[in-house]
Amino acid sequence: MAQNGYDMPPSPDNLIFLKLGGSLITQKDQPETPRHETIARLAREVRRALEQQPLRILIGHGSGSFGHAAAARMGAHQGKPTLEAWREYAEVWRAAHRLHILVLEALWQEGLPAISYPPSASALIEDGRLISMAHAPIQRSLEAGLLPLTMGDVVFDREQGAAIVSTEQVFAYLAERLRPRRVLLAGSAPGVLRPGGQRDEIYKTLARRDFATMYFDAPQGADVTGGMASKVEISLELAERFPGADVRIFSAEEPEALLDAVSYTHLRAHETSLHLVCRLLLE
Repeated sequence: MAQNGYDMPPSPDNLIFLKLGGSLITQKDQPETPRHETIARLAREVRRALEQQPLRILIGHGSGSFGHAAAARMGAHQGKPTLEAWREYAEVWRAAHRLHILVLEALWQEGLPAISYPPSASALIEDGRLISMAHAPIQRSLEAGLLPLTMGDVVFDREQGAAIVSTEQVFAYLAERLRPRRVLLAGSAPGVLRPGGQRDEIYKTLARRDFATMYFDAPQGADVTGGMASKVEISLELAERFPGADVRIFSAEEPEALLDAVSYTHLRAHETSLHLVCRLLLE
């Protein structure tokens, strides 16, 4: 067996931010319906990746049909500072964290030392922008050989009372401080469709100049954080701010797709495998 990933300190070369998208781990068109087998498989592939290479991984996950459905139903993402709104805030938090516990338990089942860092415990948003979140405990967890887990969550907003923060927003904030070598966004969609494209006509690479002409399917089920359009925009910002980082959007629906994405060491756009379908470029 290769050196275990928990034997090395985090560095720009071995730190990965990995998102498990809400559409991948839940049935987004069915409220609070987790995909148990998929969650278990993804946890297993994370374990195998860590057994094969000396990696550090920060995992984040979307809320799928849990937090998004609750937020859309209650309007908590719009921020209304009333007693009823704060009760809605608490209900959205509960819904999102029910899924969070399922992901944690799947990682624990694989023997992984996962530890939770939900944004609601420390993050603040101002007018829709994430302005603060405790990152030192996450960094220390990585240094200690733990597997930190964060998520899309409901947080306090200085202007609106409360708001939803996406996993991509959390990653963008933490990337400034932790400097990952790779940012991998795993979902159910095969990638980003070309304008007028069919399901198999997707971008292999993306650059800022492509964004205005991109085609985005409407999110399946509730999605209060902008769906694929927001994911691509934030990913492009990451690629622009960190030119040395590798940012990818890919489907992890097929067995071992996530393992392939996490474990690759040399692939680039012109030699991308079937599952590594979209690389964000600074051009």
